[in-house]
Amino acid sequence: MEKWKFQRIIVIISSLILICKFAAYFITNSAGVYSDAMESIVNVVAGVISLMSLRWASKPADNKHPFGHGKMELISASIEGILIMLAGGLIIYEAISRIFSPPEELPRLEIGIVIVALAGILNYLLGYWSIRKGKKTSSMALIASGKHLQSDTYSSIGLILGLALISITGLIILDSLLALVYGAIIIVAGVKILRKTVANLLDENNMEELKAITEVINKHKAEDWIDIHNLRVVNYGNSLHIDCDLTLPCYYTINEGHQATEKLKQALQSQSDDLYFTVHSDSCDEKYCYQCTMKNCPIRKEPCTTPFIFSVENLIKQEDD
Repeated sequence: MEKWKFQRIIVIISSLILICKFAAYFITNSAGVYSDAMESIVNVVAGVISLMSLRWASKPADNKHPFGHGKMELISASIEGILIMLAGGLIIYEAISRIFSPPEELPRLEIGIVIVALAGILNYLLGYWSIRKGKKTSSMALIASGKHLQSDTYSSIGLILGLALISITGLIILDSLLALVYGAIIIVAGVKILRKTVANLLDENNMEELKAITEVINKHKAEDWIDIHNLRVVNYGNSLHIDCDLTLPCYYTINEGHQATEKLKQALQSQSDDLYFTVHSDSCDEKYCYQCTMKNCPIRKEPCTTPFIFSVENLIKQEDD
């Protein structure tokens, strides 16, 4: 609900920015300003979609959705990426049309420059706020929205410089060329967002997340954690799902094995307030002696020569048990 309320504020402010930008377009008749206004439409539409997805994603897990509804945020971010690419295509189409049929003049460019500048500053602040909130709440939708808003600011800087150059030189064709560049930048931004969300939808390994988990395991590692492998990490909105195989001494009782796995779970708890942890415990055999650091092992067959290294590569290594 907190993320939903935050996104609602962004949608309201983005709608006000949209009105201002279209006012600037009607005043200036500039293709460059038109392209900026078109992207603002995407901001608002994507914001509304994100708003609905956050409401859906906040629903708790149920019998039909045992992992919760967090993936809705990724679907929202994917739609946003597609809309951004579509807006870029429309901007390029309009720019090419104006190259062959350029307007006679671009009146009151100075007003357009001021409006675009103010909107750009506001978008950057909104984007920074959204990314910060998204990282804090592990929300892909808020992060995608924030990056989009900030990319709008960067392109607005180029647009302002271009409009200033047109105002000084009087070369109206620069307006169409500026819109072409602007459209291409928007398409690239859309592709980046789409590529990131598709990777998350396909549960691609997040190396930053894996490195953080590896650091936690190394910080809390116990001598009876002989080996950890088949580590898998999946994000579902705010929730983090981790499962792995943990090799323990073969002479452990069920209670001792439970205590060892519980210690691993408690260590990983720091990674998320909403953690789902599943562990499959394996019993060791003599092939593990060379990497086992148990000091008082009653069944050791050979000395420990190469202690197991808790690295990302070793943790995610797939082994058949």
